Amino acid sequence: MAEFVAENCGVSSAGGGGKSPQPSEEAAGRAAGEVSVSNGDCGPCAPENQGLDTAVVLDSKTGIPRKTSIIKDGSRRCKERKKTVSFSSMPTEKKISSASDCINSMVDGSELRKVRSNSRVYHRYFLLDADMQSLRWEPSKKESDKAKIDVKSIKEVRTGKNTDTFRTNGISDQISEDCAFSIIYGENYESLDLVANSADVANIWVTGLRYLISYGKHTLNMIQSSQDNMRASWLGELFDEADAIGRKSISLCTAVQLIKKLSPGVKNVKIELKFKELHKSKDKSSSDVTKEEFIEVFHDLCTRPEIYFLLVQFSSNKEFLDTKDLMIFLEAEQGMAKVSEDISVEVIQKYEPSKEGQLKGWLSLDGFTNYLMSADCHIFDPEQKTVCQDMNQPLSHYYINSSHNTYLIEDQFRGPSDITGYIRALKMGCRSVELDVWDGPDNEPVIYTGHTMTSQIVFRNVIDIINKYAFAASEFPLFLCLENHCSLKQQKVIFQHLKKILGDKVHTDPPNLEDNYLPSPLDLKGKILLKGKKLPSNCTEPEGEVTDEDEGAEMSQRMNNEASEQQVVVQPKKFQLSKDLSDLVTLCKSVQFKDFQMAFQNQKHWELCSFNEVFASRCATDHPGDFVNYNKKFLARVYPSPMRIDSSNMNPQDFWKCGCQIVAMNYQTPGLMMDLNIGWFRQNGNCGYVLRPAIMREQVSYFSANTKDSVPGVSPQLLHIKIISGLNLPKPKGSGAKGDVVDPYVYVEIHGIPADCAEQRTKTVHQNGDNPIFDESFEFQINLPELAMVRFVVLDDDYIGDEFIGQYTIPFECIQPGFRHIPLQSLTGEVLPHAWVFVHVAITNRRGGGKPHKRGLSVRKGKRGREYASMRILLIKAVDEVFKSAAQPLREATDLRENMQNAIVPFKELCGLSAVANLKQCILALSPRLIGPDGSPFLLFNLREQYPSVEAQSLLPEVLKRAVTAYDTMIQTSQALLENSDGVYDRILQVQKAAMEFHENLHDMAVKEGLKGRKLHKSVESFTWNITILKGQADLLKHARAEVLENLKQIHYAALTCNLAKGGAGPSSGSESRGRRSLEAIPEKAVGEEDITDEEN
Repeated sequence: MAEFVAENCGVSSAGGGGKSPQPSEEAAGRAAGEVSVSNGDCGPCAPENQGLDTAVVLDSKTGIPRKTSIIKDGSRRCKERKKTVSFSSMPTEKKISSASDCINSMVDGSELRKVRSNSRVYHRYFLLDADMQSLRWEPSKKESDKAKIDVKSIKEVRTGKNTDTFRTNGISDQISEDCAFSIIYGENYESLDLVANSADVANIWVTGLRYLISYGKHTLNMIQSSQDNMRASWLGELFDEADAIGRKSISLCTAVQLIKKLSPGVKNVKIELKFKELHKSKDKSSSDVTKEEFIEVFHDLCTRPEIYFLLVQFSSNKEFLDTKDLMIFLEAEQGMAKVSEDISVEVIQKYEPSKEGQLKGWLSLDGFTNYLMSADCHIFDPEQKTVCQDMNQPLSHYYINSSHNTYLIEDQFRGPSDITGYIRALKMGCRSVELDVWDGPDNEPVIYTGHTMTSQIVFRNVIDIINKYAFAASEFPLFLCLENHCSLKQQKVIFQHLKKILGDKVHTDPPNLEDNYLPSPLDLKGKILLKGKKLPSNCTEPEGEVTDEDEGAEMSQRMNNEASEQQVVVQPKKFQLSKDLSDLVTLCKSVQFKDFQMAFQNQKHWELCSFNEVFASRCATDHPGDFVNYNKKFLARVYPSPMRIDSSNMNPQDFWKCGCQIVAMNYQTPGLMMDLNIGWFRQNGNCGYVLRPAIMREQVSYFSANTKDSVPGVSPQLLHIKIISGLNLPKPKGSGAKGDVVDPYVYVEIHGIPADCAEQRTKTVHQNGDNPIFDESFEFQINLPELAMVRFVVLDDDYIGDEFIGQYTIPFECIQPGFRHIPLQSLTGEVLPHAWVFVHVAITNRRGGGKPHKRGLSVRKGKRGREYASMRILLIKAVDEVFKSAAQPLREATDLRENMQNAIVPFKELCGLSAVANLKQCILALSPRLIGPDGSPFLLFNLREQYPSVEAQSLLPEVLKRAVTAYDTMIQTSQALLENSDGVYDRILQVQKAAMEFHENLHDMAVKEGLKGRKLHKSVESFTWNITILKGQADLLKHARAEVLENLKQIHYAALTCNLAKGGAGPSSGSESRGRRSLEAIPEKAVGEEDITDEEN
């Protein structure tokens, strides 16, 4: 059981009596008994007790702390400390935006928690000596001169829970990754593992310590010299340009406009107020602004601390990024391939505002901020902004962006009809619009919802608009869902308008009877497809009788039934259909759905069924597998329930997971459901067509829409998201009068199959919408990545009337990893000007099992506990024998993959990095420790071999031997996979091919074996399951092979970047190596934790 030991500054008697001293300012501000961890907390806290120094044991069941009999000496008093500096809680608090701010804060000191391997957590007050030579802590049983660490002995500052102490600690899961950091120090590479009360404080200490490591005793000189930096010269030039007459000052209005131009998101009122406050503090009567005042206000308002911390992490000199620093950042963090110094120079030339930076190839804090906020760092993958998917598949293999009752712009019963509904939908990439056509005056058909009070619009005007906008957003086919309720006389008018206005855009070629599937979107580019009723092919008369399609009648029936006690069922009516109009319907003949068995036997591929939302939901629940298989060949249209009179929307994901292609949405109603629809179709160039997941398209594959576990044959992914900050968050539109201040927090939602649906929220940052710092990390397992979406929602915690600030929804497969800005959108989908959320994203493969918080690369499964894919028994002897032969190659495939992937884990850990890191980052992190005191390398990478080996150049220090051993194991398992995967892959495919030869006769074979009814159905299902497993395992092996090749490439590039390639140039100098400590990580000492006494120092 974890123990939380809280050292106290008070004086106590042995029995705990006596009068307690007054609590410090810091203690007074903290709630007593704050132990349980919720979102936003940084780990377990001991209760404040000013009289007693107690150990608190956390009850494993309730999480409620209870006192133990352990009472430690609390006789020491400590002096009161200033409140820990933070920049995220209140706008009035000091903003950390420079090394000087960090150092000052460290000198003042902070309460940190010291974590030990025995699950104890000790509260200590840490501070930096004024001479910046030592790091001290209080209280301590050591003498004051020993309760310290010399700054010069610090080898590395490691962020997150990336030491053995954190990994093996029993309370690690209660500690926030963003608040934890470790100081690696001394010749034995010991670790001091600390947890701050907030991510803000952790960032201050990490940044300050890294600065001290880089410059040591010269830190003060560097801080003083950096005051006259690139920002000052750049802003000085801008000021001089504004001060055209050389008055050495500019008007307040000019200064406000100049800062507004440089940072458009900052409000004019706030800039003006800042200048006035500055003038008041100086007792200045004039409102004119000097150059120094201009620079100071810009620094206060426009410096983003989170980006400053990031720059320090990757900068070799802690003040700017040179071309090599930027190369490492672009490659290792942003995932850019083949980055050269020329590319770094291009980025600098494009985003660096200062002339000095452009000339010298330096990216300043302002240039770095410009880059991170540019389109280059948008979270949405730019490749998905154009059509990038295979458009040669049958129409039934795509999701199609669809609108319901497109002509309505309000509710379904009394709302107005308007042509703007069509314009908006088509401009948004909608590819299926609805037309409910009825007889109108003057022999002109009109569009409205029958049996309701909705207004009418002329059919001809709608067709004119469709002709104008049909292909404005997409060149791929447009569906016109025609509900025809007109007389034969006006049907002729409909036909004439369609032919005259749309002309040859209307697809009139009859379906190919020999085909089994519909044509592709590419085949039908620029064509309009009419969906509607169609006369039998043998009809020779100018008209014939068909069943009426009337969704409006359903709604009217629902309204009448609610008004009266007696339930009235309206029988489908028959009506006369013109053959001319019938002939315009070719690939989308409307038919009524009976059941899946009849559909599989009788439905033609050009016939389309419309499903009421309620009936479709029942099908999805009762027959999830059949629904998916049905949609592999046939188009299915789902329309909202008649109960949705208010034009509310169904959740499209409920039907996309079943493979339904045309899920009709009420475009006029904003909210979560439309956010999902808009976000989903943003991919593939917003062309209105999105290719469905392979497992939902393949003829023989097993997939259940209601799966609550991993999908057979699909490799789950882990999505790691860190919500870093927000920027320029506006007040909710519908919020009542409470000023312009917001208390924002962020929800991260995952939408997809049931197994993937999840959400997490950040803490609330009070009274700060300008630049709230959240610094919270979340992890989600995505079992079917191709169907998952991520939605970021920003809400106001102190709202009146309306809490919604903004949102952004993105398909999982469109997310770019790295540091990214997310543009927020309003409730109605418009981009909120200058409003952003800043995040870090990483995507890794899932490894192992374990509890949700441990579901990552750090969880390894031994061979004994490994789960192997198995084949189901069909009870058909010949087929079962074939599948039985797959057992060995499936086992070998799993071993090859798991051995390789598990071997990477200890190497990452020994490099001091988390599961999120890639191998390029690992080599970069390890490289400083590979350089000896004399500047020569301890080892080099032999890149001339296919598998880069490491060759010792001198006697390796003990601390590096474990890392080298782990590296060798990783390379050996990678080599084994590359050399054996082809053979195993071929054997799996051979089994799949042999099994597929039974597919056509499977039903007859099962009957011969005496299977019938449920057993027959189960046997066929088991066959599709086995084929899915075989194909999936083969794909996983192929992906693992690609992963190995990528890993080897990353090792190669990293070794070259660090000048550690055999035969290449050695490190340029020891100082440069030392200057790159922002990326380094040193393996911890190889001794066990038992070497450390349990007595706290």
